[in-house]
Amino acid sequence: MFMTGYSVLEVGVIFTLVHVLSIPATYAVGRLLDRIAIRYGLILIDALDGVASILYGLAYGSVAPLVLFLGLLIEDITTILYPLYQAAERILYPEDRMEEVFAWHIRLPEVSQLVGFLLLGYLFGYVFNTPYHYRLGFIAFGLTSVFTIMYLLKFVPRLDVEERISVEKFEFRIDREFRLILLMEALITLAWSIAPEIVLLNYIVNVLGLTLFEAMVVEAAISIGAIVATYISERISHSHRFEAIAVGYVLVSLWALIMSMNPPFIFVVLAYLIARFGKVLAFPFYRSWIFSKVPKEKASSILSALSSYRRPIALVSPAIAGFLASIRPTLPYLASLLLFITSSATLIAYRFKFKET
Repeated sequence: MFMTGYSVLEVGVIFTLVHVLSIPATYAVGRLLDRIAIRYGLILIDALDGVASILYGLAYGSVAPLVLFLGLLIEDITTILYPLYQAAERILYPEDRMEEVFAWHIRLPEVSQLVGFLLLGYLFGYVFNTPYHYRLGFIAFGLTSVFTIMYLLKFVPRLDVEERISVEKFEFRIDREFRLILLMEALITLAWSIAPEIVLLNYIVNVLGLTLFEAMVVEAAISIGAIVATYISERISHSHRFEAIAVGYVLVSLWALIMSMNPPFIFVVLAYLIARFGKVLAFPFYRSWIFSKVPKEKASSILSALSSYRRPIALVSPAIAGFLASIRPTLPYLASLLLFITSSATLIAYRFKFKET
């Protein structure tokens, strides 16, 4: 979009409009998928993502803005179904090994990305580096969804209604701890969404004058940070859950601090490595904390409700991020820094006031 003439403010406004149009269905979809096989929802995600990528590839000429907007809208609609991934995890992962499984859940894709992003970054940064080549790439990526759909059909269980019923009684209550989860969801969602990828790309491409390859180098550094963090998170005791989450988001705060200071490219790479390390360090404990409050038979609807809760919080964030970046390219990171510091302080305060038993 930047290469074809869009400003960072215009990109932010477009993404905000997309979010607005996709909000109403989120919770309703989650309630519906409490009653049908989760596998079909996962297949629908891959199918819609494939269609969106193909539309990006077809965005050309006078109809390009309309086709591009339609692709973005379809891709955003797929996020309505993303809680199904969490619901599948809640059902399939063993209760006593949740953090360990989450570590592998992150590690394997990051290893793939580490190699794939560098290769794709070189190809699309220096070899096939025109909008025409990018369009062909989107079409090719969209067609690969056929293979992921076949995999889901063959290897993933149906996860139908009867497979979600817990043997033990599990009562869901919005207690003090769940209210803390809601507060953390609000703070963290806003903190990430106020400094999205469009801000990074704007800084790399439009401020530093670099290419997509350098953006992919940052993505590779992100993967390295994630892989290292998974091995460390496996060695942290479950009893130190809140400390691990708080430390993780302190490190993410360091990322925001570095990026708010208009860093040269090498420090951008370092900052994003630190951010991903902190986020992944916190992730297994944060996700298992949420899952400990969610019964299996209600996983789809409750996790979808959380998704619905997050979406209005992030609703205008792309436009705000675009506006802040248009004033100063790294200003969104300063706003993100304040929110992450608040998140870490909130968890630490809770830990000291209400010790886990």
